[in-house]
Amino acid sequence: MKTAMILAAALALTSAPALAQTQQNAPSTQAQTQAQQPSVQTVSVVDVSELPAESQAQVAQIEEQRSDQDLANLRQSIEASPEVVQALERQGATPADVVAASLSQNGDLTIVTRKDS
Repeated sequence: MKTAMILAAALALTSAPALAQTQQNAPSTQAQTQAQQPSVQTVSVVDVSELPAESQAQVAQIEEQRSDQDLANLRQSIEASPEVVQALERQGATPADVVAASLSQNGDLTIVTRKDS
């Protein structure tokens, strides 16, 4: 369930541009999807090493299943949001460090990073 939530949030961050490109023939579907997405209210940044072992395993599974293009789309969406970039910078991270994201129904965005050490 948590894996699906993290993946769904990552897709939620990127869905507006992606849907605009891939669903040009289905504008009503795009509008419905955007209407269902909560807006970001808070942003939290956590490094994968700070997560419990179970959550780390879920992030690793997402990383294995996700395409390079999905990750690039996620990072581009983050770069387009100054508030999210600032939250990353406060934690000493950049969009290039982001490996996953989770957006709750009440708008809490959690960004998961993996910093190269």
